[in-house]
Amino acid sequence: MRPAFSIDCAPPFLIATFPLSQNVLSWSLTKPGFTSAARVAWLQVRDADLSFDVDPAEMLTSRMAKNGYSDAIPFMTSRDVSRYEVTTAESGSVTASCLATIGLSNAVRIGAEPHGSRKPGTINILAHVDQPLSVAAMLEALTIATEARTAAVMELGLDFGGGIVTGTGTDCIAVAAPPGDAEENFAGLHTHIGAAIGRCVYDAVAAGGRTWMAERLPVSQSSKGDAKIQSPQIAPLDSC
Repeated sequence: MRPAFSIDCAPPFLIATFPLSQNVLSWSLTKPGFTSAARVAWLQVRDADLSFDVDPAEMLTSRMAKNGYSDAIPFMTSRDVSRYEVTTAESGSVTASCLATIGLSNAVRIGAEPHGSRKPGTINILAHVDQPLSVAAMLEALTIATEARTAAVMELGLDFGGGIVTGTGTDCIAVAAPPGDAEENFAGLHTHIGAAIGRCVYDAVAAGGRTWMAERLPVSQSSKGDAKIQSPQIAPLDSC
């Protein structure tokens, strides 16, 4: 199966382009909430880009505009955007697609006290379903994508001293669907929409997380062959 969007990777940008504008719901830094867009754009940044005197939102808006992506829903990450994951999944008559970059230099556990880090090594996900969704279904689809992200991250087994990691401090997810009258008002785990979105997001995050771990963390093999993290050393931001 091919994803519903084309992919153009030319670091520091990764661009997903739909043939037509889609309904999008996200908590993007500069375009949050319900909107319409035909493109989602990742910007890869480094330490020097985000010194403490730089406003991240202003910098992101400026860089997107300068490169002709003002219309796109923007993500920002220090993960090498060429290491993206793309997955698809089918359930019933529904096809879902996911494009994601998985960086864990900003990894935390849910409920941990804020520590003020501005590291942008993060998880950014675009999840698309090929059927129109109602407002309620869009909201529910966003929660399904978030649940799939969390499940995949937890199953990586990362523990940096505060318990099993559940995500990063600056994760961002966008759910997209074509405009039109929705046949389904919901998108929960018991629906084909929820099943397809959940599977493709889970697969993308799991694969990207394993790749990040292989690149960044020393591992040893237990007697059962399970990967065990030993003395994790987070890579410098410029290479995350």
